[in-house]
Amino acid sequence: MQLDPEDQYRRAVEFARLHQGERAFVLVNAWDAGSARLLWQSGFPALATTSAGLAFSLGRPDGENLVRRAEALENARSIVAATPLPVSGDLESCYADSVEGVARTIRLAAEAGLVGASIEDATADPDEPIRPVTEAAERVAAAVEAARELPFPFTVTARAENFLYGRGDLKDTIARLQAYEAAGADVLYAPALPGLDAIRAVRAAVDKPLNVLAGAAASVDELSAAGADRISVGSAFARAALGAFVEAALEVRDHGTFSFAQRALDYGEANERMSAPPSA
Repeated sequence: MQLDPEDQYRRAVEFARLHQGERAFVLVNAWDAGSARLLWQSGFPALATTSAGLAFSLGRPDGENLVRRAEALENARSIVAATPLPVSGDLESCYADSVEGVARTIRLAAEAGLVGASIEDATADPDEPIRPVTEAAERVAAAVEAARELPFPFTVTARAENFLYGRGDLKDTIARLQAYEAAGADVLYAPALPGLDAIRAVRAAVDKPLNVLAGAAASVDELSAAGADRISVGSAFARAALGAFVEAALEVRDHGTFSFAQRALDYGEANERMSAPPSA
């Protein structure tokens, strides 16, 4: 189902506006339509997809280019249709080697109903996990150019992946984010920055809205005070669900008991939540 153009425009404007608040907003990541419904009903203002959550749901590891573009966009389409919220896509490296392929991925993302997407500078090559900055910036520029041709404000988030791949080089990470800002990215993101001081350093070095990855060591207020404009949950909700599932399975296997069911969402409530119309 194609999203109504007026509805997509509304979602896009609302998503862009969220980045201009005085306090950071939390962008929660759904991995399917059901999790999207639950997050919407929990009161969050916007959603993102999660490449890791999708990969895990398909029985595949994340970060190895094992999820195809068509699969990611079909997943995104189902999440978009599940709620009236703006949705941004975690599109990894845009599933393309060429700048033309990057641009096509952005256009297809818009067709799927997304109002934003991220592009990474990772390669999925263990020998050379991060692209040269010039090449990565050219890819960001291609994504931005494709986004600007759309009839609504599509938010492009450029990601510097150094710290996720063991490259603890804050100076290079900042230089990359500055290059992606110059290439036109709307939002900048360096996942797994090592603490609040690093976030402050990045915030001081760039002018565009800054996304950071949530972690157990800092609260929304602390991350916001350090300079975050947006806080992503990433795959944490999906992994929390998997963790509860494994814990329940091991209880049954190892103890022959079923106390996990007492912590499960009530059947009637789950059914009701999934029956709620997405336009409510």
